[in-house]
Amino acid sequence: MLKFYLFYGFLSLSALAQKPVLPTLHMNPMGELAVYRDNLTLLRQEHANHRILPNLKFFLFGMGDRLKLIYRNGRLLNALTGNIEEQWTVKQEIIVPSAYLVHLILEDGQIVQIKEDETGVWLLQPTKRPKLIPGTRSHLNLPQFADKRFGPILKVLHQEVLINVIHGRPVPNFMVYQKAWYRDAALMAMVLRETNNLNLIHDWVMAIRDPFDRNNHGVAEADNLGEVLFLVSLIADKTHPVVQMVLDSVRQFQKETYIVGKTDNAEHPAFQTKWLKYGLKSLNLPDSYSIPKLYDNYSSVFWLAYTNEHFTGKEFSDGLRTNSPYLVWAEDHFYNRSRRNSTDALDKRGFVGNLDYPLSWEQQSGNAHYPGLTVLDKELVHQKLALPHAWHASEMFLLLIDQ
Repeated sequence: MLKFYLFYGFLSLSALAQKPVLPTLHMNPMGELAVYRDNLTLLRQEHANHRILPNLKFFLFGMGDRLKLIYRNGRLLNALTGNIEEQWTVKQEIIVPSAYLVHLILEDGQIVQIKEDETGVWLLQPTKRPKLIPGTRSHLNLPQFADKRFGPILKVLHQEVLINVIHGRPVPNFMVYQKAWYRDAALMAMVLRETNNLNLIHDWVMAIRDPFDRNNHGVAEADNLGEVLFLVSLIADKTHPVVQMVLDSVRQFQKETYIVGKTDNAEHPAFQTKWLKYGLKSLNLPDSYSIPKLYDNYSSVFWLAYTNEHFTGKEFSDGLRTNSPYLVWAEDHFYNRSRRNSTDALDKRGFVGNLDYPLSWEQQSGNAHYPGLTVLDKELVHQKLALPHAWHASEMFLLLIDQ
């Protein structure tokens, strides 16, 4: 009998320990929004290339494997089906991206807040008990980055990465991409490692069996080999089944002491070999490869190592820089690292949008299914503009936190 009571008591304590800490109403949304906007002003002053984006005044909820929700125009929508989960007659709305908060003043004077925290997505009202929205309860680590110069911005960029983890898969944008891309996933995983959220993609990494994601019109892209090895290194070790498959696949791209194949419809031997070497090193595997002394405009997209092995040449086109801004933010990171001991001013070319939220985007991708944006706004489908975008958000986050 004593054992029974001890066991029952243990279960009761466990149940209590699992109960979420109830959030409280945010008392100064305008104040926090002002701090965030000041931080954005500082970022835009330091990064002179700006992009005008459509101001849709929306916010996404559902980081990680939570139900994906869109707040816009007084409605809380299921982001995948368009179903209305909640709606209000709104007199005033205040969207505070850095607090993961939408503050509503209704026509009848009532206050409603939609707030996401480490437990889930909540509906808060002054006179009612906090309501956890069904389908959103799961634990996340959401650092405050209080010691960082761009702390409020880092919180938003982190959110734009986490919002694009869906069903355990790290995707570029959950509305227009169904499958994960290894290239994007590797950068997202670096952010998740930084914030202690790798558990979100653990099962997906463990299930990888194909060394290639084959998302770009079915092409086996050579850089995927190193990216897969790196992803495995974050979760497992060289006994993972895909590792030997990667090593076997390298032969089809090998040329002398480097590899070369297609990445984004072109040959990028330096970029591809850098990724392979980095992946091998991540798993402590033998490496007999050397980075070729060839011009490769993607060489500067890889900033993690080997920054002294690079040949400058033709820059990215204006269209590529604005439509695929992750490339230029990665390049900024590359030059920032390669010139750390220099007193010369760095030319920061990465684009910053004009919006409070989101901070990241991608446009005119030939592989995205843009009709998935219809639930957010039909004009985005016409413009082929997906926002936020996880690779872009990751590159921004990793550069700003590295400064």
